[in-house]
Amino acid sequence: MKRLLGTLVISAMPFLTMVGASAQTAGTQPNPPVAGATPLGVTVTEMEAVVVGWSAKRDLLGKAVTNDKKERIGKIEDIIVAPGPASKMQHASVAIIGVGGFLGMGRHDVAIPTEQIRVEGSNLVLPGATKDALKAVPSFQYARKK
Repeated sequence: MKRLLGTLVISAMPFLTMVGASAQTAGTQPNPPVAGATPLGVTVTEMEAVVVGWSAKRDLLGKAVTNDKKERIGKIEDIIVAPGPASKMQHASVAIIGVGGFLGMGRHDVAIPTEQIRVEGSNLVLPGATKDALKAVPSFQYARKK
């Protein structure tokens, strides 16, 4: 009998501890949520999209851009991410494509919205573009930092 009573008391200890802890915290109010606060990191669903996405450093920068006739028309020199509302970072807005030049000399940089660039296999394609057409586009100049 003593052994059975001891077993019951030991088995009930975790439950009694939880009840005591909840009774202690019942009088305290949890911190209310702060407007605009979000947990850090990405969700599982977001991570599934991220791992199959493109890395700017490994997959885009320096990569050749061709037209739909498979003619090389330039290469990705930079990716610009424009700030969205309330300074939230958005998706890449434009790709800076360097056209012409040799070893960076005489290169003409143009800003092309990323929506205009198609991914075909591992190739970046700007349909309908030619080197001459891109050279006619106004040159992209970085804004000076204040």
